[in-house]
Amino acid sequence: MKAVVFDFFGTLTDPSAEAGRLASFTATAAALGVPADAFGTTMAATFRERATGAFGDTRATLQAVALRCGVTPAPDVLDAATAVQLAGAATVRTPRPGVLAVLAALRERGLRLGLISDCSSELYESWPSTPFAPLIDAAVFSWREGYRKPDQRLYATVAERLGVLPQQCWYVGDGGSREHWGAATAGMRPILVTNAGYPSAAAYRDDPDTHVPELAVDDLSTLICQDHSCP
Repeated sequence: MKAVVFDFFGTLTDPSAEAGRLASFTATAAALGVPADAFGTTMAATFRERATGAFGDTRATLQAVALRCGVTPAPDVLDAATAVQLAGAATVRTPRPGVLAVLAALRERGLRLGLISDCSSELYESWPSTPFAPLIDAAVFSWREGYRKPDQRLYATVAERLGVLPQQCWYVGDGGSREHWGAATAGMRPILVTNAGYPSAAAYRDDPDTHVPELAVDDLSTLICQDHSCP
């Protein structure tokens, strides 16, 4: 294998951090002047649209969501709410403990590292400032590409940007969005991150994967083996 492609949320990020998403939405709703329950419900209902760029950037997305909630925010209110939303999104992408060291070690072994994330605009806009960005050679975001996992174009795109064949890639993820089925179909070798230490993590996964990989790890550090081979 020449490359490892990772899922982002719940794989590279701390699964327990996702519990803070509600508080993040509540803060943004207050900044917009939108009822928190209406804002949260609308954000959840529009995830597929938000994750494929249907509304545009974060500012445009918040404007569209506010309008659906019956509120027309003034430009300065929208600017302030956008800053709040981006700050809240940062708290949800806290790195999984030890993950940055794992990524660095894999790179030191000569492996190329890729990312495929089903995400809304916040991650794409903030990516260069995250601690993950310097360690990932090719990052593919559903918001930018316009389609979500398990769309085969995402897997083909990340492999092409990494300069390898899909058959030369491991795909590591926690199993949302039928990502392992997509990876196996693309020719990659899927590895499940069980998140055994995070029993509530499954509640945050969208469209659970029915494909169960032959290989599974409880912790990403398992990917680094003393004999210089991954599972």
